[in-house]
Amino acid sequence: MSRLRFPPASAVGRGAAWYRGDCHVHSVHSDGELSPAELAVRARAAGLDFIATTEHNSAALPGVWGHLAADDFLILLGEEVTTTTGHWLALGTEPGQVVDWNHRVGDGRIDRCLEQVHQAGGLCVVAHPHAPYGSGEFMFPLRGFDAVEVWNGLWTSDRPWNADNEAALAQWGRSLAADIRTGAWRPAMGNSDTHSPGQIGTPHTVVFAEELSKEAVLAAIGSGRSWIAESTDVHLTFTATADGRAAGVGERLTARGGQIDVQAVVHGVPLGTVSFHTDRGEVHRACLPATGPGTVEWQTDSADSMFVRTEVRHPNGYAAALSNPIVLT
Repeated sequence: MSRLRFPPASAVGRGAAWYRGDCHVHSVHSDGELSPAELAVRARAAGLDFIATTEHNSAALPGVWGHLAADDFLILLGEEVTTTTGHWLALGTEPGQVVDWNHRVGDGRIDRCLEQVHQAGGLCVVAHPHAPYGSGEFMFPLRGFDAVEVWNGLWTSDRPWNADNEAALAQWGRSLAADIRTGAWRPAMGNSDTHSPGQIGTPHTVVFAEELSKEAVLAAIGSGRSWIAESTDVHLTFTATADGRAAGVGERLTARGGQIDVQAVVHGVPLGTVSFHTDRGEVHRACLPATGPGTVEWQTDSADSMFVRTEVRHPNGYAAALSNPIVLT
């Protein structure tokens, strides 16, 4: 099977930069309504730099996706592993690789399946952990998973946010303190779970990658150097600084007990709200202006805050952007 019939593992890109991507999409080759070509066209029109093919329990077919990649558009291979006790994404699989989906909670097979993906250099992502149907509720232990899809767009066609996403975000947020303390926290990501026209990119994950390649994008997702955007209209810069040193999402800032200045700069969410969250819960909230960018600032120190993350919401409470944490020491 020729690897040349599959998308290349890297694109030219813009070097080290922020890249936008949707890592949960379905085409007519599983249960989606769009062809791979239509998905690629719509993804690029939405301003995305990469997507991942995630057909249910099957690998991307040879000769279907390779010609749709470009110097400025990366296509990752993957699979939505659809079991009876939860779904998960295998991202960055090898050409033709199929991950076994015939496992469930308690049968002892999940670890072997996760290892299969990791050996291929891929990531294992919990998908829509509170999806509103039988097999959508994620029941596996999180051990061995690399990230959690806290924002899934499939069931939000009539609105960009719902109670299932709210529950996933809350559960992930509650786990951060314990996971960071053990050094094994799982980053959050957001994907559209596209099946129909008009869904792709809502939401998507914005990663800081050293290059536009499979290895660099997956490394950014796995390390939490990323935030989630409702659309490409939304822009977020989130930083913490201390003693002239700065850190962004997914990074660690050592303040040695001194003052830490936290700042979020937001574009594209008029009259929205920005909130900061630490291991003490929500610690600060401020409103954004009606026009132009808005800046929200707050101060803390590492004795009071183990980490800080931000949520940006519309006036109606729906999420517009969510960040991974900055770890404070």
